[in-house]
Amino acid sequence: MSVTIPRRFAAAVAGVFAAAALAAVPLTQAGSAPASTSRLGADLDRILADQRLAGGQVGLEVRDAATGDVLYEHNAQNRLLPASNAKLFTSTAAMDVLGPDYRFTTSVAANRPTNNGTLRGNLYLKGTGDPTMLGPDYDALAKAVADSGVRTVAGNLVADDTYFDEVRLAPFWAWDDEPYYYNAQISALTVAPDTDYDAGSVIVHIAPGAKAGDPARVSVVPANRYVHLVGSATTGAPGSSDTADAVRRHGNNIIDVSGSIPANSTGEDIEATVWEPTQLVASIFRDALRAHGVRVLGGTSYAATPAGTHALAAHDSVTLTQLLTPFLKLSNNLHAEHLVKAMGEKVSGEGTWDAGTTAVLANAATMGVDTSQVRLVDGSGLSRADLLTPQQITNLLIAARGKPWFTSWYNALPIAGNPDRFTGGTLRNRMRNTPAANNLHGKTGSMTAVSALSGYVTDAAGERLVFSMISNNFLPGGITSIEDAVGVTLAGYGGADARPAAVGSADPPVRTPAQRRNPDLECAWVKAC
Repeated sequence: MSVTIPRRFAAAVAGVFAAAALAAVPLTQAGSAPASTSRLGADLDRILADQRLAGGQVGLEVRDAATGDVLYEHNAQNRLLPASNAKLFTSTAAMDVLGPDYRFTTSVAANRPTNNGTLRGNLYLKGTGDPTMLGPDYDALAKAVADSGVRTVAGNLVADDTYFDEVRLAPFWAWDDEPYYYNAQISALTVAPDTDYDAGSVIVHIAPGAKAGDPARVSVVPANRYVHLVGSATTGAPGSSDTADAVRRHGNNIIDVSGSIPANSTGEDIEATVWEPTQLVASIFRDALRAHGVRVLGGTSYAATPAGTHALAAHDSVTLTQLLTPFLKLSNNLHAEHLVKAMGEKVSGEGTWDAGTTAVLANAATMGVDTSQVRLVDGSGLSRADLLTPQQITNLLIAARGKPWFTSWYNALPIAGNPDRFTGGTLRNRMRNTPAANNLHGKTGSMTAVSALSGYVTDAAGERLVFSMISNNFLPGGITSIEDAVGVTLAGYGGADARPAAVGSADPPVRTPAQRRNPDLECAWVKAC
């Protein structure tokens, strides 16, 4: 059902009005919204009546950001799968619990002295969950070990990922997403292939051979001996369809490379998760030590760093404030999960999803969220067990405006219609050339039969609004154009010449191999935006 309230009512009057309306009017399904009496309400009712939503569920709440007054409400108290809108809770909690200047540290230590270039004990590589570690960062740590005078390690290389627990995948993550980078395994000792920082994955580069019919040329980043590329990808004729793909087999690190890549292509980069990222890191670091002239005579083992070791090298990540940009702009699932486990470790001494999500919800409660009405079991929203309501999301968004870190966090949200990838993020191709462009800051969310958009927009009268829209159980391949119509309508609200936004009939075409597999996923998850 829909409730529209004059925008400058006092908050108390608005609350009574909304409560009475909720008690008197039955809930409706998407695609059948009743008419509201105000112009804004009528426009939003029309948008929510789109037949692509028929048979599904949709919740929408719009509020005045300054007063909290409800301007429009449709099933806003219904619990729905939020997809990546869960990251609003994770990111705000991280800023409060860990702090804007928080950094992850990766360190190297020894448990025995070095004599004449020989370390008589073990070499320990310890991670605390840094999702931004790259191959060159491990190379720099290996160089620092060599520069400290170590030439031979008589003992083992010990990889220490005990800052987090050994559970690699969050509750209710889908088994068939497991090979793909947005569903990577979580470890306190991990590596990312590039500055998107998709930790726990490698990039498989597939390039054409010299001529059509030749085998494709394949390579992997970061270079390593841990994963194995197999398959029969071929070179197609110039201008032919690009069907190249790379998928890791379940339970091991064999990546099948298949399909055809056009002879005139510059190549295709496809990300694949690894099985046990700690072991990939140990392999990469051991090779880096060798490259810098450090021999490890023992094997590779996995254990906690004992007390009494002395430091040889360390690497600090960027600050949390800096991490927010790739995290939120690109809707990076792995950043969310690393932050959740880091919060669990800080608050409870346990780097687990249970401890971390407990910390997230405890923080949300301090921001006016009724946590009895929501459920979070991971940090990214990839789990099918997460439940949020538009009403509680808008509570969070309003409270965030009073935080000292708000400006940094707000600027890290995707910005509608801005074509720059690290400005517009997942919204860079949406709402272009509309009043919402370079205006609406919001968090997207999508997976099969789930779509969400929540955030802030300034209307035509210069007033800041907060809104949250979540849709579940629709059958078409995507409904982002319906969300965009809401955003554009809100951006035009209050202006003398404002007009209702048109609702598009289709979402952007499928482009990448990953998007061909599942067009309902976040565009950033399939490298389509």
